[in-house]
Amino acid sequence: MPSKRDYYDILGVSKNASKEEIKKAYRKLALQYHPDRNKTSGANDKFKEINEAYEVLSDPKKKATYDQFGHAAFDPRARPGGFGQGFPGGGSTRTYKQGPFTYTYTTYGGGGSPGFGGFSDPFEIFEQFFGGAAPFRQGSRLPRYGISLSFIEAAKGCEEEVVIEGKRRKLKIPAGVDDGSRIRFGDFYVTIDVKPDKTFQREGTDVFVNHQIPLSMSVLGGTTEVSTIDGEVKLKIRAGTQPGTMIRLRGRGIKRLRGYGRGDQYIRLQVKIPRKLTKKQKEVLKSLS
Repeated sequence: MPSKRDYYDILGVSKNASKEEIKKAYRKLALQYHPDRNKTSGANDKFKEINEAYEVLSDPKKKATYDQFGHAAFDPRARPGGFGQGFPGGGSTRTYKQGPFTYTYTTYGGGGSPGFGGFSDPFEIFEQFFGGAAPFRQGSRLPRYGISLSFIEAAKGCEEEVVIEGKRRKLKIPAGVDDGSRIRFGDFYVTIDVKPDKTFQREGTDVFVNHQIPLSMSVLGGTTEVSTIDGEVKLKIRAGTQPGTMIRLRGRGIKRLRGYGRGDQYIRLQVKIPRKLTKKQKEVLKSLS
């Protein structure tokens, strides 16, 4: 029987990873391998493995025990030796079915202590992260549809006209939805697919942009126009700005879907090095060095 993989390896994080880093890694992998989105062979097993790892690493007490004893900490056969004393009552197995999918997982936190980082099961995590109802809960049998949005449409919100069962419907998409977000519209759900953007990259509610400036501006300073989700803005570049400098535009990021305010936009400055220089330009650069 093959041995279990290390939980840190499963989530792709280090042992020193923060709670937020663990949650971020889980969210990314859970979206990637969720059976609703990933139909490849083995995706469901991978999804179960990811949730099992997150159940332990998201809980400080379970994580500390795992760091000390490894997988043996959660093996009922090891409990007489003391490993499992922090998890009374043994494990419990739960199974959910939805359409063609069957998902079974085991929790080890007895006595009413919540698993999955404060959630009672992994499906509640999906409700928190992605919106809408858990995809495998019994009774959740509303039809689901998918729509694709551009980065800007998802960031700023939009209205989409779709045809549902022969009827035209106007859907108001709230600002701040992310790739994989699920929204309920009365008697059906819509899952959002956000297309990649050439200019903007998103991390949570923050936006990142790479912006090139000429070498002369990096040395002497100046003003440049930078793209934001609200349009172009003028940005002052100080003399002596180094390549890779990051500039923060507070409140220029994505609207928080459940809350107030917006994230920030970060401009990563890249210095454009000229391929060909005149003799005079070379002399000037030599004098600077």
